[in-house]
Amino acid sequence: MEQIRVCTYDGPGAQPVIRTVPWPKIPKKAALIKVGACGVCGTDLHILKGHWPKQLPWPFTLGHEIGGVLVEVGSEFTEDFMSKPLSVGSKVMIPPLMPCGHCYYCIHYPESANKCLTPVYYGRYLGFDKAPHLWGGWAEYVYVDLEMLPGTKIYKLPDDMPLRLGALSEPLTSCIRAFNRATRAGGFTWGDTVVIQGSGPIGILAVAAAREMGAGRVICVGAPETPRLKLARKFGAEATVNIEEVATPESRIKAVRDIVGGFGADLVMDCSGHPSAGPEGIEMLRDGGTYVEMGQFTDAGSIMTSWHRICTKDLNVLGSWGFTGNDLPLGVDMLYRTRDKYPWLEMQTLYPFSEEGIGRAVADAMAMKTVKSTIVPWPELAE
Repeated sequence: MEQIRVCTYDGPGAQPVIRTVPWPKIPKKAALIKVGACGVCGTDLHILKGHWPKQLPWPFTLGHEIGGVLVEVGSEFTEDFMSKPLSVGSKVMIPPLMPCGHCYYCIHYPESANKCLTPVYYGRYLGFDKAPHLWGGWAEYVYVDLEMLPGTKIYKLPDDMPLRLGALSEPLTSCIRAFNRATRAGGFTWGDTVVIQGSGPIGILAVAAAREMGAGRVICVGAPETPRLKLARKFGAEATVNIEEVATPESRIKAVRDIVGGFGADLVMDCSGHPSAGPEGIEMLRDGGTYVEMGQFTDAGSIMTSWHRICTKDLNVLGSWGFTGNDLPLGVDMLYRTRDKYPWLEMQTLYPFSEEGIGRAVADAMAMKTVKSTIVPWPELAE
């Protein structure tokens, strides 16, 4: 019986441990995905720092930005969430959130199924102890079962899409959904000036999403210059503000307002994950502008602020949490359509699937030495 290697963590601050599990039996509505590439998300880093606000089933396997290929499928595992045919050899990705389908939000507000009351997450809420132990992307294979976990969604990727590129579809979709939230609230329209706070992977992807969705000007605030701000400009940021050089909130606010001119930006989006971004960002906005918070996905703490500024500036303030099932094709389509327009693969620094490799991928991401640390269990599949 072939063995499969899986990476697990025993808790915040722990080191990665690779364990071996047996090849699973594949029921009629199940499949096994061979992982070509899986990103290290900021959420993974926050979880390892102990910032996740809910109880987690340690030990478990992290990783939810997955691009893979089907290597075994059950007899009734025949199509993806958008009714595209699937078979052995199909390239696929799976979003992490699996809504239950029957709670208050799933039934009455399907556009808010991302707020399902009893969700299951790949790479988060499924413990290693649950057979067949393949519940996260930092592994050689991932198991999916539409009968065991009916909220699971599988998306077919284009046949000629590199799996490295497919692994970016989950985080990019989160950015697209955040801009669409602003659009529906009347806070983002063609030609708007946008400021992105944060130059990590979400910030870089948000720069590209803003450009593709009609922003007239995009400014990125973050650090370090290399590799992050330099890449933000390659993705379309007309200017960047380095927080290591422009070191105080007051000076950063002035720097941004000097760049955008007039009365401030139309929209500011926080992709930083740092709680200080909010009070700073709203001062970069014109009165009547829109602030979108999508970076505080985990609880990194609170900060003193005055909500009087939100009131007196007459602002729209929106939160955006992940995405829903129908959003995902937007991210896949944008990546595929613009695969030669943006330097997507320059975002990724590749790491081998080993305890040492995964440890370096996490450490380098935490130290901001990379934009998107990406774990590659099967290098021949990644490209």
